[in-house]
Amino acid sequence: MTTRRHAAVLGSPITHSLSPVLHRTAYRELGLDDWTYDSHDVDESALESFLGSLDDSWAGLSLTMPLKRAVLPLLDSVTDTVRSVQAVNTVLRTADGRKEGDNTDIPGMTSALRERGITHAGHAAVLGAGATAASALAALARMGTRDVTAYVRSEARAAEMGRWGERLGLTVRTVAWHRAAHALNAPLVISTTPARATDALADSVPDKPGVLFDVLYSPWPTRLAHHWQSRGGTVVGGLDLLVHQAVLQVEMMTGRRPAPVHAMRAAAERALDARTQLV
Repeated sequence: MTTRRHAAVLGSPITHSLSPVLHRTAYRELGLDDWTYDSHDVDESALESFLGSLDDSWAGLSLTMPLKRAVLPLLDSVTDTVRSVQAVNTVLRTADGRKEGDNTDIPGMTSALRERGITHAGHAAVLGAGATAASALAALARMGTRDVTAYVRSEARAAEMGRWGERLGLTVRTVAWHRAAHALNAPLVISTTPARATDALADSVPDKPGVLFDVLYSPWPTRLAHHWQSRGGTVVGGLDLLVHQAVLQVEMMTGRRPAPVHAMRAAAERALDARTQLV
């Protein structure tokens, strides 16, 4: 009898996650009928117990907030990518029961940009200073960028971004958030802020904008992304990131390559459309 293989996404709250749609679509397209992928509402206090309950049928986990850093002391090993940003979004369970942490957000960002023909940026601007901003810095470092301006809301955040830059070999200049409109003149702008945080910047989009990577996917488009695209700029969205990081997770957990990126994206778009119609 074939042993069923399990994977899941953990976080709190988790009902909004599109990961089950993406992974289940991949399993179906790859003919992995004996694989399951579910979602579990797990916060920091319950994470250690959940990890301890995993048996040999488990292949891996996807992690979302607030678990990406909370999981670090609970793992047997982590990749260099994780060490660079101190954040895990993927846990792989090995045949001998070890739990290995990885991060597919960073290569997911570079893949999403590369899909639009963007492989290098001499200078970039980053809006925000949280965990996703750290991943953005790591992605920029991989692309050969050495000059980044980060627009932040506090001195503490500014100091944190400076430290991330040092670890990654980047020169990160920090500027107060009230000057964030200046960021929009950069050839590549990566917005890592929560929903509506950049709405006030939309009217400052230049006449000939470069590339905007807005990591949000719902609601979409953001006001900033809409104005950017209406003026002829290239926009990479959060759904692009979500799909590409999930593609890598599927490949790592199942060992099957390539994951069906186009089918996964189409399924996610249908799921988002269905949600919009319910609102």
